[in-house]
Amino acid sequence: MAFAIAGLSLLQHANGWSMWHYTTTDTIATVNTAAYFTGDAVNMLQVRDLVIVTDTNAPTTSFCNVLSNDGTTVDVSDGTTVVETDGD
Repeated sequence: MAFAIAGLSLLQHANGWSMWHYTTTDTIATVNTAAYFTGDAVNMLQVRDLVIVTDTNAPTTSFCNVLSNDGTTVDVSDGTTVVETDGD
């Protein structure tokens, strides 16, 4: 599936840094592909911003940061997956 701007929400902005939440049915492997974030996202996501990615199919949550944005292509890190298990 392709990037959908409706899934991207700004959670926090301070001191030139932003935290975003992105909900999708795509896996983190798809989302962290260079140029996945397109269109309006290129004008919104800045280098070092944090993007919390929720895959609603798995479900999984991963933390990614924006590594680069050259005005046409956004690339995010591979992502650190939050462990969603309960051992008790």
